Amino acid sequence: MKQKNGMDQAKTQGQAQYDVSQEQPEKISYASLFIKVGIVVLSIIMMIGLGMKIIPKAVTVTNLSTKNDLPIYSVNCEEAKVALSFDAAWTNEDTKKILEILDKHKVKVTFFMTGEWVSKYPEEVKAIAAAGHDLGNHSENHKQMTQMSKDECKNEIMSAHNRVKELTGLDMKLFRAPYGDYNNTLVGTARDCGYYTIQWNVDSYDWKDYGVDSILKRTLENKKLGNGSILLLHDGAKYTAEALEQIITGLQEKGYEIVPVSQLIYTGDYKVDQMGRQLEK
Repeated sequence: MKQKNGMDQAKTQGQAQYDVSQEQPEKISYASLFIKVGIVVLSIIMMIGLGMKIIPKAVTVTNLSTKNDLPIYSVNCEEAKVALSFDAAWTNEDTKKILEILDKHKVKVTFFMTGEWVSKYPEEVKAIAAAGHDLGNHSENHKQMTQMSKDECKNEIMSAHNRVKELTGLDMKLFRAPYGDYNNTLVGTARDCGYYTIQWNVDSYDWKDYGVDSILKRTLENKKLGNGSILLLHDGAKYTAEALEQIITGLQEKGYEIVPVSQLIYTGDYKVDQMGRQLEK
């Protein structure tokens, strides 16, 4: 630009025209620079494009190689057996009625209880144990445990465990994460504490208080219902106790035997597939 401005000034002053040969090296320099910059830019673009193709593949491979530690959602079994499970973290208003209905039909189930619930309602815990139902661990405080460290998870699990142990003399072996929210750390920690982590594959959504008909439809007409299913209910939901008898008879009419989770799962050597179905090895 400086040279060009100088040439314009020389023309204005009537000086002799500049020698074209003096400008040629500069043109060559600009052209060379342009080519070099172009090569660099194209190289960067190619590298970015290549990286965009390669990186996702690398991430995918990494994800595939990372083993997800899954809980048990259902069990692969030939027998027509299912398990009813109740989460107990709220009130005890319906516990007695639920136990009476279960006793009437000679059905054993699994209660997953928080440490707080155990502390508030010790007589109900004793009654559940005396009736021969599974006692399951639902953590001490029903917090989102995926946000906790391994030590914090262990404390949540073992605090509830020790409460029940002191009250009933029983060592619980079944754990259900609060909100059904889990990760590898939580499932692994539960295992280290001697627990099988249990989810469900049939959800009644009874806690949403949609009514008895909704609970029956979501359980008895659920497409996922089958041999080895684990059904989720809640002790303390508004319509659960009212719907329970029809759930029991409905399952039995379909040919299912209702058993506690401890009698449904494999406790020996097993694996869990990507759908959360437990298979015996």
